[in-house]
Amino acid sequence: MRHYGKISDLPDTLSVFPLTGVLLLPRAQMPLNIFEPRYLSMIDAAMAGNRLIGMVQPTQSEDEVLRPPLSAVGCAGRITAYQETDDGRYLVTLTGICRFRVAEEPAVTTAFRQARADYAPFADDLKLPAEEGFPRERVTTLLRDYLTRRDLKVDWGSVMSAPPEALVNALCMLCPFEPREKQALLEAPGFADRVDILIALLEMSGVSAPGGNTVN
Repeated sequence: MRHYGKISDLPDTLSVFPLTGVLLLPRAQMPLNIFEPRYLSMIDAAMAGNRLIGMVQPTQSEDEVLRPPLSAVGCAGRITAYQETDDGRYLVTLTGICRFRVAEEPAVTTAFRQARADYAPFADDLKLPAEEGFPRERVTTLLRDYLTRRDLKVDWGSVMSAPPEALVNALCMLCPFEPREKQALLEAPGFADRVDILIALLEMSGVSAPGGNTVN
């Protein structure tokens, strides 16, 4: 995958994919099943260019408003896997690169939305975080209780062996937190802050959810 050493390597404008409840974090991977015509066009444009798109949560549902406002912060991801299906869908994998603040949403003629991205507040995303002192035992204890309450399952071997950032990214992205909680995890200033928010969410959660899902 192409390496981005500094924020000036990233484009000023990104195509954006607004999805409620979906979180992408730096160095994490997200599979996407693309089938809407406007987003097929977005992937075509990205593949013909820098292969970057921005994942951003809207602040309202498209069921409520045709063009919902975007959250203030999203994450740029690079298409690192791409496959076309016989029925016209694209199966892609995004790898998170760097968060950005939505500086402006310009008027465009494309079917998909675009945003001018300010990466400066998140320049440290391009560096590996300091992981010393990661409270793995506390996180795994809280996670076990959280999953038990919701009748969810997890590969505990992976949980215990995953590097700290990879584990935290996976839990933040895959646990069924509320959209506003996902946004708080995204906007955490740094890795240690994200760990603190994750722990707080796991601690606060005491309501059982329908079973049958798997986190893996």
